[in-house]
Amino acid sequence: MMLLDGRPVTAEELAPLALYGYGHFTTMRVEDAHVRGLSLHLDRLEADCATLLGASLDRDGVRGRVREAAGRADGPVIVRVTVFDPGLELGLPARPARPRLLVSTRAAPGVPAPPLSLDTRDHERELPAVKTSSLAGALHARRAAQLGGHDDVLFVDRAGRVTEGATWNIGFIRGDEVLWPEGDVLPGTTMRLLIEAGGAAHRTVPVPVEAVPEMDGAFITNAAVGVRPVSAVGPHRFTERLPLVDRLRQAYDAVPGEAV
Repeated sequence: MMLLDGRPVTAEELAPLALYGYGHFTTMRVEDAHVRGLSLHLDRLEADCATLLGASLDRDGVRGRVREAAGRADGPVIVRVTVFDPGLELGLPARPARPRLLVSTRAAPGVPAPPLSLDTRDHERELPAVKTSSLAGALHARRAAQLGGHDDVLFVDRAGRVTEGATWNIGFIRGDEVLWPEGDVLPGTTMRLLIEAGGAAHRTVPVPVEAVPEMDGAFITNAAVGVRPVSAVGPHRFTERLPLVDRLRQAYDAVPGEAV
């Protein structure tokens, strides 16, 4: 399902988003009309709307559209809210924008999800602090990783540090500590909730790609799957499934959802 401001969207209205990719979004898992970190998702939409479109956003309006979309689904659902201006002109992006809400849904994946094998690729996203609709570079890197026999891709910046994935953050386990890579990354809502939930000590540090084999394990986080273990990064395989990863997943699962 895909609705623009609560009604079916037309091809003409979608054209600027399809042609230019100028917009931003957030994705959330809705279960029983509740979302973990809903306020964080709304904060993200508000901030990104100001950055990309120079406009404010109606938070209550977003909640209403999410509630409407989730109410049409049977069971848990992934709701994506994309904000863009159907009137955007390629040559005149500085004109006052009229942000609109494109809400789409898909079935929620099963959790807990199986471990992921990751390839590493040199890639740095444009506007890394903004969740933009421009995913060409990230998806190209993911495609290359999958063609090489891996499940997904882990980005490496120009300084040789691992940073994030195409649609997720990564945490490494060393002893009883969680290490989050330092760099230009998108701070994910799941990552932030997990840090607040406790269950382990958390630090943000540089993680050179050559230091990955020194880690005891790794996991990824995003709103769709929560906490998902990593089985390999490049040629290095993590030989054990660590109890700490399971504890982190349980801590995240225990975070109460906010009503939409």
